[in-house]
Amino acid sequence: MGTTELRRITMTPAALRILEAAARLFYERGIHAVGVDLIAAEAGVTKKTLYDRFGSKEQIVVEYLADRDERWRAVLARHLDAAPPEPAARVLAVFDASDAWSRAHGAKGCSMVNAHAEISDASHPAYPIIIGQKEWMLALFTRLAGDIAPDQADRLGRTLMLLNEGALVAHGLNVFPAPFAHAREQARTLLTASAVA
Repeated sequence: MGTTELRRITMTPAALRILEAAARLFYERGIHAVGVDLIAAEAGVTKKTLYDRFGSKEQIVVEYLADRDERWRAVLARHLDAAPPEPAARVLAVFDASDAWSRAHGAKGCSMVNAHAEISDASHPAYPIIIGQKEWMLALFTRLAGDIAPDQADRLGRTLMLLNEGALVAHGLNVFPAPFAHAREQARTLLTASAVA
């Protein structure tokens, strides 16, 4: 998640309730639109407890995004572990993981993209998480692409990431049905062409 040292807190039961409430509210309404009073009320704690556990709203945002990133990576790892060993199948497993994650957790699109729309200041403590996830995804696609077309890995990795990111956004906007299936089919076509080039 970037090169900046990320400060995390130890989760107590109260902190977990706060994080759960904040995560739901941040994703549904936006980070800036949600204040600590609402988070505390939804979590059933006092504002003092919220500040005792997290110290600031910024730290709640850090924990929200870091937790979401960790859970996404776990889902992706399970899909990659279950995929056939062929390089193209492993790439397509990323699209399957994105589809599964978005159906379960992403009705409003990618939380990192949404957060970046509100947090574009690199000095914000959550910024490295946002950018770090996307850099990690690009590195993953590039590494997987290198198993198919080593001399085109960078270019192919970027294109695969663009397909995946576009599907995430299209899913969140509900512009057309099955954006991940469409992106996955385009990726398959691209991988086939790259393998024979």
